Amino acid sequence: MTVQALIKKWAADRGDRTFLLAPENGEQLTFSQLQERAIQVSAHLDAMDCHAGDHVALFMDNGQWTVILLLAIMASGRVVVPLNALAGDGQLEYVLEHCDANVLLSSPQHLERARRLSEKVERSITVIPACPDQGPQWRSTADTTDATLSSIEPDTNALLMYTSGTTGKPKGVLLSHRNVVAGGMNTVEAHALSAEDRALCVLPLYHINAEIVTVIAPLISGGSVVMPHRFSTRSFWELLRDYQCTWFSVVPTIVAYLLERGDTQEFNIRHGSDYAKVRFGRSASSALPATSHQAFEQEFGIPLIETMGLTETAAQILSNPLPPFQSRYGSPGIAYRNEVRVITSNGQEAPRNETGELMVRGDNVMKEYYKNPKATEDTLTQDGWLHTGDLGYQDEEGFFFITGRLKELIIKGGENIAPREIDDVLLKHAAVLEAAAYAEVDKHYGQEVMACVVLKNDKQTSEIELQALCEQELGKYKTPKGIHIVKWLPRGPSGKVQRLKIADMLDELMTEQSTLASQA
Repeated sequence: MTVQALIKKWAADRGDRTFLLAPENGEQLTFSQLQERAIQVSAHLDAMDCHAGDHVALFMDNGQWTVILLLAIMASGRVVVPLNALAGDGQLEYVLEHCDANVLLSSPQHLERARRLSEKVERSITVIPACPDQGPQWRSTADTTDATLSSIEPDTNALLMYTSGTTGKPKGVLLSHRNVVAGGMNTVEAHALSAEDRALCVLPLYHINAEIVTVIAPLISGGSVVMPHRFSTRSFWELLRDYQCTWFSVVPTIVAYLLERGDTQEFNIRHGSDYAKVRFGRSASSALPATSHQAFEQEFGIPLIETMGLTETAAQILSNPLPPFQSRYGSPGIAYRNEVRVITSNGQEAPRNETGELMVRGDNVMKEYYKNPKATEDTLTQDGWLHTGDLGYQDEEGFFFITGRLKELIIKGGENIAPREIDDVLLKHAAVLEAAAYAEVDKHYGQEVMACVVLKNDKQTSEIELQALCEQELGKYKTPKGIHIVKWLPRGPSGKVQRLKIADMLDELMTEQSTLASQA
């Protein structure tokens, strides 16, 4: 199955049914219109000498045409390369150079930056303005009267996504149509999605979660998706109500913000018939603290399903079952449609409840890291298993629990300490919104435990108070030597906290403070 085949299937079977709803301009896109737009986009790209197999970059904010272009480029046999609008110039310049795109479609607000970065790349890149609501300003008029979509196969390349690059340069994850559709199928099966379901997408479309979970999965099930420009705490609930959405996908940071501002809402979700159609919400991309999970369900009365996915696996690999099953708090769940196992350091499958590295195998696993055979060889085994780099264990009932990342493990005096263990304790404090433990070099222990926290609005606490909580829960050895109270934490495009960049962030803050002090 391919993205193209899915579009053709629904255009033929239910062409007048709505697939996409754009709140800002009130427009709706049917499956037939989606197919027409895909054919038009392909014809315009052909007119620019950008043909099947070529790469096309998207530097766009969310909107109706962002979705159309994302799907149309894949459906036409080309490879779409979504660019992270929040990335720095250095990273974007590297990605543009590395990805081999010869066309770049850019939102008006990013256009000047897109042109400036493209000029630094050695090959020629054609930059096309493309409004997320109105579409591209094509350079030439293409004759689309008899245009069609060229036939493609499941192994045709579809999507090139760049990882956040926590260490070194970002890697390009190359996904085929088989991978993309399998990733969407994992979501459809785990969440029992049907043509009657409607998703609310509030995550950016350069995010694998948004692309696969809230766009490809509804395309597979024949459902629909509501696509606002961005997330906001107020419009989130209004969109769920006004568009009668049945589910949504968020990240733990959004869960935290919805909880923090939940008491300011003027509507009752638990007892309001306006929200009767909401079956569940799902959380992914980073670990959902059990305290936040329980608080969300208690506050809003909506089941929240914790899941887990990677860019390299076209999103979802694990999910908690749907209600009436009670979610296993602190666990991203069980495997759906792919194999997941835990291995020990010697490569053997770990016994239940023993910590090791998670491995994944299935049709959703990437083809390769683009132009990086060494990284591909290090990550993919000969028999198709992918090293996730995530540490965790599987309990007796088959549920997986994630304890951290191999590269982020804190090794203090020879003892392995999982950062998430410290995070979970800090998040129990009523004033803490976000927490991230990390390692700092120490001459006595090799590494020492440190942490940063972001406080909730109008809440206060101290380092001493937080350390006392950790010592009570974890013991003195695992208690952070220092706890910094900060305004934000460094994150990758998927929303994951980048622990390996926290020390650099703090150094930058200290430098800024010293500069300001010297100028005072």
